Amino acid sequence: MRKICYITGTRADFGLMHNTLKAIDAHPDMQLDVIVTGMHLSEDHGLTVKEVEASGFSIRQTVAVELEPYTGATMAKNIGHMLVGFTSALEINPPDLVLLLGDRGEMLAGALAAIHLNVHVAHIHGGERSGTVDEPVRHAISKLSHFHFTATENARQRLISMGEEPRQIFTSGAPGIDGIDAIACHSKEDLAKAANLDSNQAIALFIYHPVLQETAGAGDAVAKIIATLQANGVQMITLMPNSDAGSQAIRDVLVANMDSADIAVIDHLSRDKFLSWMKHADVMVGNSSAGIIESGSFGTPVINIGMRQNLRERNQNVTDIDDVSQLQQTLKAVLADGRYEASNIYGDGHAAHNISQQLLQLELTAKVLLKTNVY
Repeated sequence: MRKICYITGTRADFGLMHNTLKAIDAHPDMQLDVIVTGMHLSEDHGLTVKEVEASGFSIRQTVAVELEPYTGATMAKNIGHMLVGFTSALEINPPDLVLLLGDRGEMLAGALAAIHLNVHVAHIHGGERSGTVDEPVRHAISKLSHFHFTATENARQRLISMGEEPRQIFTSGAPGIDGIDAIACHSKEDLAKAANLDSNQAIALFIYHPVLQETAGAGDAVAKIIATLQANGVQMITLMPNSDAGSQAIRDVLVANMDSADIAVIDHLSRDKFLSWMKHADVMVGNSSAGIIESGSFGTPVINIGMRQNLRERNQNVTDIDDVSQLQQTLKAVLADGRYEASNIYGDGHAAHNISQQLLQLELTAKVLLKTNVY
C-alpha cells in the first residue's frame, strides 16, 4: 500500500485537485490523507475545511495559522509556522510521498518538511512562469521535489533546463480541467437568480487577488475595475480575494460595494457553482489563474489585468492588459466579439488518471532522495 499525503491550504488548490485526490483515494493500492491549513480554517474565507471533511478524505492533521494582518511579513512568518506544524504531522507514521500543487507558501513549507524527513515529494504545475513572487516560490518547490507532473510540455522543458531529471518529469495536464463540463451543472438563470442578478444582461465573473509587489495600489485598482464595469452596464459576481499581502484593501472595496444592485460579493463558491459561473459569464475579469487555465475549456472571454499571471502560457480566449486604464476599450471589444471556441492547451482532461497511475509506478528509493541537478 502506497501512502500519499496531500497538503491543501485554499479552496482553489483543493478544487483543482479534487478529482485527482478522488482517483488516488479510490485506488486499492494507495492510501490518501490530507493536511489542512491556511484559508481553509478561516471563517472570513468561508471555513472551507468543511468541504475537505465532506469529501470523505482522511485528514491527517489541521495546522492553523494567523492570516491577519494581510502583509508579506505574515505570509513569511506563516511559512515558518506551517513548517513546524507539517513536520510534526509527517514525522509520525510518515507517508511514502507528499503531493503538492502550485506555488503557495504552504506548499513550500510542505516540501521543506518532507525532504528533511526523507519523504519523497511530487509537485504538480511546476515549470510555469508568472513573473511575481509566485514564480520563485514555484521554482523553489520544484527544486525541492523529486518528481514532477507538468501541465504542458513547455513546462516540462523548463524543468529540464533547471537541471531536473527528465525521467522524473511527467506531462499530465492540468488537474483543474478534468471533468469541468460535467461539474459546471448549473444554468445561468439559476445562478443569476440566486445572486439577485439579471440573467438577460451581461454578467462578469470578477476575481482579483493582490500581488505582493503591488499591494499599495490593490484597492484602487479594484475600485476602478468596478466603476468601469458599472459604467458599461456589466453586472458582477465576485469572490473575496485570497489572504495574501494587500488583500485587506481589496476586501474593503468589495464590502463598500456590497449594497450595489449590480454586484454580488461572495466569500466562497463551491466548485460546481464556480465553474458554472465561469461557463456562463459573458466575460471573466481580473487576475486569477482560473482565467488562464480552466476558462479555455468553456471559451469564456477573459480580460487578464496586470502582472500576476504575467508569463503563463495563454489560451486563445485571454486578452491581456497592463493596467485598469485599458479596461474600458478592451471590455467593449471583448463583449462585441463574444465567446470563443472551447479549446485548452493545458491538457485533455485526463490528469487525474495520469497522475494517480503514475504515482503507483514511481521508484521511491533512497537513491532518489539523494537528489542532485543533472547538468
